[in-house]
Amino acid sequence: MDPELAVGVIFAGDSPLTVREADGLELAADGAPVAEIAERASLSRGTVRNHLSAAASKLGAENRHAAVRLVRERAWV
Repeated sequence: MDPELAVGVIFAGDSPLTVREADGLELAADGAPVAEIAERASLSRGTVRNHLSAAASKLGAENRHAAVRLVRERAWV
């Protein structure tokens, strides 16, 4: 996603994340490793990595931890 578009969406108040991306960040919020998130979500590790990476990218975050902070600040999870 274009970073300028992402910023616009973020400040507009609507979450740009898919349900799976938001779920992945919610499960990652307690610092769980990818393997644990995958097990809890009944997904493969690769799928979890893809969801977390896509979420961070859409939010313009450096990593999943920064993405978790952003979605919490905006009450999206």
